[in-house]
Amino acid sequence: MAESKSSAAGLSGSEVFFAGSQKIRVGLIGCGRRGCYDATNCVNSSENVEIAAMGDLFEDRLDNALEYLKGKLPGKVSVTADTCFTGWDAYRQVMACDVDMVILTTTPHFRPQQFRAAIEAGKHVFMEKPVAIDPVGVRSVIETSELAEGKGLTVMAGTQMRRIPHIVELMRRIHNGDIGEILAGQVVRTEGGMTDWGQTPQPQWSQMELQIRRWLFYYWLSGDLIVEQQVHNLDLINWALQSHPVQCIAIGGRQTRTDPLYGNVYDHFMVEYDYPNSVRIQYMGGQIDGFTGRNDQRLVGTKGSAYFDFGNAIIEGQNPFEYDQPIPNPCIIQHADQIQAIRTGQKLNEGRRIAESTLTAIMARMSAYTGRALKWDWAMNASQLDYSLPGYEFGDMPVEPPAMPGKTKLI
Repeated sequence: MAESKSSAAGLSGSEVFFAGSQKIRVGLIGCGRRGCYDATNCVNSSENVEIAAMGDLFEDRLDNALEYLKGKLPGKVSVTADTCFTGWDAYRQVMACDVDMVILTTTPHFRPQQFRAAIEAGKHVFMEKPVAIDPVGVRSVIETSELAEGKGLTVMAGTQMRRIPHIVELMRRIHNGDIGEILAGQVVRTEGGMTDWGQTPQPQWSQMELQIRRWLFYYWLSGDLIVEQQVHNLDLINWALQSHPVQCIAIGGRQTRTDPLYGNVYDHFMVEYDYPNSVRIQYMGGQIDGFTGRNDQRLVGTKGSAYFDFGNAIIEGQNPFEYDQPIPNPCIIQHADQIQAIRTGQKLNEGRRIAESTLTAIMARMSAYTGRALKWDWAMNASQLDYSLPGYEFGDMPVEPPAMPGKTKLI
């Protein structure tokens, strides 16, 4: 078992493990489907890792998750009644337990707040993307990441596509100049409308409970589809270009999500991003039933072009390449990398990187919602858009109408 806080006084988490302790005790905060998936992969990624504490806003989700994980991970779940917590402060109670790292898989709205609490409590952090839903939250995540750096704590983001071997190799070749100077690119991610996602509303739920249980469909909780899901693809573009965009203009709408059951998010976006050196990236994404599904990226350079998706990596031109090796599960690799970093004292902090990729998506949503083009520097440094609430409790929570370009204000 890891050394207690009292016996490890003055040492960071990484220093404690470097000193010889091997067991890593994990606290799961957010017990939905993704939380169970990440917890399972984390435990299976390395020997001597166990789930030691769990927390969720809702008791039924915690109970279901605990039963699932005990069946999925026999002998590797040491959670007891004393280390199970529910309610608005469940995350703080998990962090007060004898755990070495926490997995943050609650609704994205709460990520900046919970990330800060975890680092202040001295815990290593794995946090799912996106890590914020507004610019104020992005700035908070960057600040907390710097705090984690000073404490020697690892921070891993759930951007598993960065650990798919064929994409890693393709990026190495792109950065080596195999397609020359990048001139332009394209991102396309389209799929079904997620109409079967989330729990069926129950009459006893308050408005607040309904929205949190169906958080995907409310922009103040999820950030909308371009932020919640398609940050993956935009993160890959930032990686390829080794930069974030300098400005963007976007359009979007809510053509099929007309039922109040689907909250106030859009169902499609189109964005034009400008990156340094006059590189222009076109993005198209949507969640609409019956739409042809695609999930890929293309880059065009002076020496060739690159195509990559979950299963392929291809370069055409002067330096042709096509990946043909096995592709292990990157969702296992990311956890293995963090566990190894914790045990060896290796620096691993992806906080700023995922915060910048999150803002890449957020600024496009802001542009589409308002009809206004905007610059990165303004969004990062000046925007005061902040969806956090003065307090959180179950009860009335009116649903804001969907954003309307030309009427919704840019804040």
